[in-house]
Amino acid sequence: MKIIVACDSFKGCMSSKEVEKCIRRGILKANPNHEVFTFPMADGGEGTAMVFCDIIQGKTIDVLTVDAYGKKLFTQYCISQDSNLAIMDVASCIGLNMTPKEKRNPMIASSRGVGIMMKDAISRGCKKLIIGLGGSATNDGGMGILSEFGVRFYNSKRELLVPSVYALAQIAFIDKRYARLPKDIEIICACDVKNHLLGKNGATYVFGKQKGIYLNQMAEVEKGMAHYCMKLQQTFHVDVNEYEGSGAAGGIGSVLLGVMKAKRFSGIDLVVEYSGLKEHLQDADLVITGEGQTDAQTLYGKLPFGIAHLARSFNVPCVCLSGALGIGYEAMYNEGMIGIFSSADRAMTFQMALQTGNEKLEALAFSLTKFMDGIRK
Repeated sequence: MKIIVACDSFKGCMSSKEVEKCIRRGILKANPNHEVFTFPMADGGEGTAMVFCDIIQGKTIDVLTVDAYGKKLFTQYCISQDSNLAIMDVASCIGLNMTPKEKRNPMIASSRGVGIMMKDAISRGCKKLIIGLGGSATNDGGMGILSEFGVRFYNSKRELLVPSVYALAQIAFIDKRYARLPKDIEIICACDVKNHLLGKNGATYVFGKQKGIYLNQMAEVEKGMAHYCMKLQQTFHVDVNEYEGSGAAGGIGSVLLGVMKAKRFSGIDLVVEYSGLKEHLQDADLVITGEGQTDAQTLYGKLPFGIAHLARSFNVPCVCLSGALGIGYEAMYNEGMIGIFSSADRAMTFQMALQTGNEKLEALAFSLTKFMDGIRK
């Protein structure tokens, strides 16, 4: 059998490449005669840049930037050998998982760190930026990014505002006289989120809770975001809310798509396009995908959802091997999956699941292969 393995990372446990190595070992341990081709994948979230780096044989760049709370840190992004293309994740500097849940404060978090990374890539001669918008800790509407490119925000007392959720409602006027927005730079938003900036399906109401915004804060935060949107329209003559994906990454999508004229592409589609996966699917017998947890959220554009649809378009059966299965995972059977399995083979703590994730996944791939080979006989 020719088996394609195309998985997302298991966040906090294994990278995409490590996940696929475990599955490959399990398959070949069960039957060394199978052909196994691995394609590390990402959907625009954490790890996208490093997956791209392997695909395009690029180089990693270390950059000093700041996290969501303004603390300096070093992170990495990928740059092509000819220095024309840069790929970066917002999660690499302002990622939600970088801060323990009890210490998160989205009300003061800012997207400045992403702006610093963008400027670094442009200073190195990059003419095209691919920015993965998944997994941000911020909800500042991209205010921090604009500030890094020289846009200034003032309150009614003509005091300079520091980018944050708190600042959104205080904006009296925006000064763009000293702005140095990217020129002749192609910006691609790698993002499977289609949510707009405002509304009940917008950045605040849909993604705010997981970032730490309380339910009793939602209305006030949304009001501030609407005010910010109006001020951007007055200054840049564009309604940033009208773009699909403007609500991605706490509104970073609104600034990139509306003000900087970026284009939005499915993160999965971008990785697939560069990886050469489609060519191998033409004569494949099985596709195996997976993620840390498969649940109802997987249907909203997460990687196994995209891989299942891609496999179905080539009439190749698809199986999902994930660390855990949550509420609503069964709906993935309607999207082309023929099997969905968890590597957790017994009751265990989350910490134990992380510590034993690789061996459990390898064992699951071994058992699945034995089962398939037995059915085929």
